[in-house]
Amino acid sequence: MRGEGTEKLVPHTMSRMGDVLAGFHAAWEFGSDSVRIRYERGIRTPKLFQALGERRIPLDAIEGVTLTPGKRGTVALRIELRPGADPLMEAAAGQLKESTDPYRLVLPAERETLAEYYADELRTLLTESGPAERHLVTAPEVPLQFKAYDGKASFDGTAVSFRWFWTGASSAKWKAGDQRFPVGELSGVEWRSPEVFEGHLRLLRRDAGVTAGQPDQDPAAVVFGLGYGPVHESLPFAAAVLAAVRSCAPVVVPTARARRDPADIADRIRHLGELHQAGLVTDEEFSSKKAQLLSEL
Repeated sequence: MRGEGTEKLVPHTMSRMGDVLAGFHAAWEFGSDSVRIRYERGIRTPKLFQALGERRIPLDAIEGVTLTPGKRGTVALRIELRPGADPLMEAAAGQLKESTDPYRLVLPAERETLAEYYADELRTLLTESGPAERHLVTAPEVPLQFKAYDGKASFDGTAVSFRWFWTGASSAKWKAGDQRFPVGELSGVEWRSPEVFEGHLRLLRRDAGVTAGQPDQDPAAVVFGLGYGPVHESLPFAAAVLAAVRSCAPVVVPTARARRDPADIADRIRHLGELHQAGLVTDEEFSSKKAQLLSEL
């Protein structure tokens, strides 16, 4: 005890900035208007946490706090966000495993009393509930990119680009050619975790006349699985695109298109010829696509 009888103890309160609760893989710093989560970097830390690095969660984005028993002598403190408050969790759509939930802090069971204290303190500061009208948690920073099975996806903040790989893309995607989708043309994203079955990222377009097919045949989608487009790469990408769509980011008029690598064009024409010889591309489609590729030189 310090200063007993000579110093009045000041009640602990989270209104003081900088209170920190450290657990496995992350530490939560409590402030007067937010909870800042800093994720550790290490071989045992989930790759999604390392990719996120840090998350600031405004209190008005939080709907509740829970504390539950964990596995092997642990407890888990979890922030429950309001629906629609975070683009990351909106894109994830409940597909994340418990072990990769970025808003779940696991602590040793002996710290349960301390965790319960913080949970109670945090609950007293919450005033909002129900769906959020807009994203309140900042999306992952752009530019972002990742390699899927059938192509490379890139996002610069204004448009999403898909560049197909000749080793993985379907003939339908090769016929359609590389794609670029300005944010203003999109209405949302559809992300499917590669840890569930077969993953994909599909861009949902505002054009109601466009009918989406299977992801491997849809030029507005890339497909991935284990080793291609893992969660820690494809999910932050999906969240950043979704946030840009929701905020109605202005569409930047593209500048003159950069010339393509001649070797890359030659490879694409060669592959197009193979599809033509196999009867997968008609004479008209072959001539049209070849002319389009040559125009990019």
